Amino acid sequence: MTEKVTTQPNETARATGTGGPGGNVTDDLLAANRLYAQDFRDPGMDARPVRRVAIVACMDARLDLHAALGLELGDCHTIRNAGGVVTDDIIRSLTISQRALGTRSVVLIHHTGCGLLNLTEDFRHELEMEVGQRPSWAVECFKDLDQDVRQSMVRVRTSPFLLHTDDVRGFVFDVTTGLLREVDPPEAP
Repeated sequence: MTEKVTTQPNETARATGTGGPGGNVTDDLLAANRLYAQDFRDPGMDARPVRRVAIVACMDARLDLHAALGLELGDCHTIRNAGGVVTDDIIRSLTISQRALGTRSVVLIHHTGCGLLNLTEDFRHELEMEVGQRPSWAVECFKDLDQDVRQSMVRVRTSPFLLHTDDVRGFVFDVTTGLLREVDPPEAP
């Protein structure tokens, strides 16, 4: 006799990139939230990160930053975007993180196999041709991970809005090994 193996809705959704049977991804997320809320207890935490650190990283779904860095809920601010690039909006978030919520350190994390390594600024032109409007934002693509980490470090260190720019370090996360490699800071001009 062969045992029948059934796939759970979440497994199906993860395998196919869609929602479970008859639903969509958002419905699955809401169902998961209801289960989560059944046992939820307010941890009584302050909004200020315990470790006083803000981490800027790529939005790539392969990066589990809390697990990779040994962090717990409430330890840090996690700010993510495509590429983990320091943009004006990242500076806005870091400024609020430091000035209103007490963070002092900034950790920048890019990663191997990043999608921005395969894009060019032509992406904006392609969007303009498709939708009839040119995006106001830059793609911020790059070909050299280390150089882009250095550029991001410079953007943080030279921002007039940030109070704490002395503890800014940059890394590349290897998606095949799980290890971080520190990037040497840019040389002073």
